[in-house]
Amino acid sequence: MSLPVDRRTALDLLDAHLEALRDGADLGLPEGPVRTAGEEGGGLALWALDRLGRIPREPKDAFALRVGGLLVDFRSRRCPWNAAALRLLDDPYTFVATGPRRHEDWAYDVHAVLHRSVPDPRGWVRLDQDRTNDVRWTVPAYPFDPPDAPELAGRLYPLEREAAVAALAVMAEEWQAEPAPVRFRPDRDAVLADARTLLGRYGPGARYWTNATAAASDPAHDFVASGLRGTRSHGFLTSEYLNGIDLVEDLGLIAVADGEVGVFWSFGAC
Repeated sequence: MSLPVDRRTALDLLDAHLEALRDGADLGLPEGPVRTAGEEGGGLALWALDRLGRIPREPKDAFALRVGGLLVDFRSRRCPWNAAALRLLDDPYTFVATGPRRHEDWAYDVHAVLHRSVPDPRGWVRLDQDRTNDVRWTVPAYPFDPPDAPELAGRLYPLEREAAVAALAVMAEEWQAEPAPVRFRPDRDAVLADARTLLGRYGPGARYWTNATAAASDPAHDFVASGLRGTRSHGFLTSEYLNGIDLVEDLGLIAVADGEVGVFWSFGAC
C-alpha cells in the first residue's frame, strides 16, 4: 500500500539525501519535514536520522561507505518490495525500475523507463548503477541503446508467469564464473520467493516479456534450470566501448500492468 503523500514525500527527501551523501555530496541534515514526518509516521525517518548522526564524517570514504549501508537498510525497511529487490539484485550488475503506464502501446512506457525519464509511481527503490555514470554524456540511456518504441516489441517474446519468475531469479547470478547458480543454492526457494514478491507488485493480470531468444519457442522456458550464463538474447545494449567496459551479454524482463511497467535487466560486462 502506498504511503500518504506527506509522509512519502518526506521519506523520498531523506532517501535522496542519503543517496547524495553516499555519492560524495557534502550536505547538511534535512531537519524540518523529514523529522516531522518521522514523528508522525512511525519513526522510520527519525531512526535513519539518528543512525546518520552517529556516523563520523571523517574519513570521507568511510563515511560514504557507512551511509551506503544505512541507505540499504532504510530502503529495505520502507516496504517488502524494496527489501526483496535489494536482496535479490543489488549485488550483480542490474537495472531495476518501474514507471507509469500512460500509453495503450506499453512499449512507449518501457522506452521512457529505459531512458530514465519517468519516476517510480510509488517512490519505491530503483537499482541503477549507471545513474551518475559520466558515460551517459555520450550514451544517454547507457548501458542501453534500445530501439525506438515502435520497434521495441519486435525484439521481445511473451513469457508465462512462472517463467518470468525464473528469469528474474537467475538475474541474481553473475554472467562470468558464477560460483553458485540459483538451481544449486540452498536458498533457492527464498530467491524464487523474492522474485515472486517483485512481480507480485504488478498484479495477477500482468503480462511478461523477455529479450531471451529461448522464449521464442517456449514461453514457459525454465531459466533456473538453464542458468544465466549462456542465455542468448536480442541485445538492448550499446556497442560503445566506454571507460574500458565492453557490454557483451544481457537478459531483460518486462512486466506490463494496467497502471505500471516494470523493467528488470541483467548485464554481462568485461
